[in-house]
Amino acid sequence: MANQLESTEPGTGSGRSNRWFQLTLAVLCMALVANLQYSWTLFVEPMNSKHQWGIAAIQVAFSIFVLTETWLVPIEGWLVDRFGPRPVVAFGALCVGLSWVLYGQAESLPMLYFGAVLAGLGAGCVYGTCVGIALKWFPDRRGLAAGITAAGFGAGAALTVIPIARMIHSSGYEHTFLFFGIFQGVCILLLSMLLIRPRTPKNFVASKANLASKVDYLPGQMVKTPVFWVIYACFVAVAAGGLMATAQIGPIAKDFGLAKMPVSVLGLSLPLLTLTLSIDNLCNGFTRPLCGYLSDKIGRENTMFIVFTGEGLAMLGLMAFGHNPAAFMFFAAMTFLCWGEIFSIFPAVCADTFGSKYAASNAGTLYTAKGTASLLVPLASVLAAGGRWDRVFLFAATISILAAICAKFVLSPMRRRWMSGVAAMAANPVGGVPPGARFTQLPEQTGE
Repeated sequence: MANQLESTEPGTGSGRSNRWFQLTLAVLCMALVANLQYSWTLFVEPMNSKHQWGIAAIQVAFSIFVLTETWLVPIEGWLVDRFGPRPVVAFGALCVGLSWVLYGQAESLPMLYFGAVLAGLGAGCVYGTCVGIALKWFPDRRGLAAGITAAGFGAGAALTVIPIARMIHSSGYEHTFLFFGIFQGVCILLLSMLLIRPRTPKNFVASKANLASKVDYLPGQMVKTPVFWVIYACFVAVAAGGLMATAQIGPIAKDFGLAKMPVSVLGLSLPLLTLTLSIDNLCNGFTRPLCGYLSDKIGRENTMFIVFTGEGLAMLGLMAFGHNPAAFMFFAAMTFLCWGEIFSIFPAVCADTFGSKYAASNAGTLYTAKGTASLLVPLASVLAAGGRWDRVFLFAATISILAAICAKFVLSPMRRRWMSGVAAMAANPVGGVPPGARFTQLPEQTGE
């Protein structure tokens, strides 16, 4: 009987309307924008060698990219909720391609920064759309679906880090920006033509480890709730540590004297930094579906406590043992393994708490936390003045561990109380549901 119900649900048919096919398209699109963030560190030193702008000034472009990528996602999510995913992702594809072309042609910092704005706009259109539609297609497996989608963004760069590094070495960073910019933009544009508006399956059974809201909240209503800001603060704290590592792993390896150290793998000799980045991106991608699935089984906050603590310990490991090549590679990988999952767990907990109908807009609003966290990336350069990377690691580890404690002992009971109140409103919706919110019938379920 359960299988018969499943077979009649929207989104489980054949062709383009199959939700797994749509999820695959989302993953591919995410993989194609991953280089905008995760390959950036490869270009910093070559740009500085040519233009002598200074590392800190070049890294401002990274902060601009992240701010634009994240803080505009609520608008992009609203457009997805209103017009569907295809036009938003197609526009993002054009911005993605043009941004890297501009990066390669930039002869001044303002031109570089303008390219960063376009890159952020394009990445935000793709990222916000793909995560939003995954949450809508898979309300029964939110953690896993968001994790698989986000894995494309985390691991997508792993396939291209080595080709990009080699092309920079052989043809220059300008040609590399041009080639990969056009390639990525065209591929995303073609994939966008296959996307369709998601249809939430009926009669789904939500995870018993995670309460799901019976009321759909608009973004404006969501941001007025205290529970949202606790979720937001945890997101900022953990994202800040990971972004510092993402943007600064190249300079850290250089200061430790490890960046160009040759490492042999499968008969190939690679610089240690290049190999480390490839492993880090694989870990960053792998952890997203893994922890998303785990959060579906044991609960969002329990998973947060485990992995956020792990990120803090990995940062402390880099501080204590990072000058050793093997330890550097191991603890860098562990940092990314315990960081990337925020991009599956937080969208899932947002949709659990505030409903599915406006999932793209709401998840986009929460995603601005990554932009807020990016404001702390230049702080890493300040803290590291004189090669004092220990201060960076200590700061990042501290806020990650504090976020773990907050998730388990503050957010968990707070969200439990919130969901009980929402359930009471849903049971008696007259006068109880906020204006503009949409009442949604879901199957009865229990908490953890």
